[in-house]
Amino acid sequence: MTATNSHEAKIYLSMAGLPLRVELNWPFHKSTSGSDWWVLHGTIWVETTEGLHALVAVNLTTTVKEIMPSLAPIDAEAPVINTLRKEVDHKQVEFQKKAKLLPIQFSSRHYDFKRNYWVFGKASDEEICLFLKRKLYWHTRLMGEEVSILDATDAQYLDTTTQHMGDLAGELARQGLIKVENGYAIAREKLMSEADRFEADQRNALAELERKHAFERG
Repeated sequence: MTATNSHEAKIYLSMAGLPLRVELNWPFHKSTSGSDWWVLHGTIWVETTEGLHALVAVNLTTTVKEIMPSLAPIDAEAPVINTLRKEVDHKQVEFQKKAKLLPIQFSSRHYDFKRNYWVFGKASDEEICLFLKRKLYWHTRLMGEEVSILDATDAQYLDTTTQHMGDLAGELARQGLIKVENGYAIAREKLMSEADRFEADQRNALAELERKHAFERG
C-alpha cells in the first residue's frame, strides 16, 4: 500500500503555508544496516512547483515501536506525516529537483508519555483558522472539490480536536469564506480572492528554506 493510492487527492499544509503531498511506501521494514530500527521510505512534494521534492527515510526507534499499537498505516500514518511536517516547520527538509535521501528520526520526542498522546505543538485558534483557510484554498484550487475539515491527522498536528476544528470552520462559513456541509468544505469566491496572500506564503516559506540550507552549504 502506498500513499500515492490512498491519499492521491490529499494535501497536507505546513504551518508556514506550504501545500505538501506525501507519498509513503508502506510497510515499515527492519533496517538492513544492523541498527535496531525500522525504516519507511517516502517522498514529500511541494505542490505547484516544478518538481521540488524531498526523499525521506523515516527511521522508527525501538522506543516508539513499543508504544505503537502497530506499524500499519491505520496506526502509524498520522504521526509519521506529522513528524515530516514538523521537520519542514523546523526547516530541516530541503526541497530540490534532484533530491538526496534524507533520514528523519521518528522518535519519542513528539510523544507525551504521561498522557499517552502525540504532541506536535499547540496551535492557537488564530493559527488554526489560518491553517483551515490555506487548506481550503489549496484544495479548492488544485482539486476543485470538497475536503474534510474534521481530519484527525490535522487535529493531531495542531494539538486540537476535530470538533474544535469544525467549530472554527463554522465561523469561517459564517464569514462567507467557505461552504461547509457534513464535515466537508470548499472555498467560496471570497476566500479564493485571497490567492495572492496564500501564494506569497508559499513563496516566502520556500525562500526561507532555501536561505537556511544555502547558508549551511556555505
